[in-house]
Amino acid sequence: MPTEPEEKPVHISAEDARGGEIILRSRARRAVFLAGLVGMVVLAILLVLAGVAHWRG
Repeated sequence: MPTEPEEKPVHISAEDARGGEIILRSRARRAVFLAGLVGMVVLAILLVLAGVAHWRG
């Protein structure tokens, strides 16, 4: 039976392996991104407060 030569593992650099990147080059894109983050935090706080108010009656 012929033996198959071992395959060397493929080397992938960190730059190539990175799945994606956030490009926030313009001021408008940064503003939308930050507004989304702030909105999620505000929503979380409101949900917690609504839960506390609901349990107190």
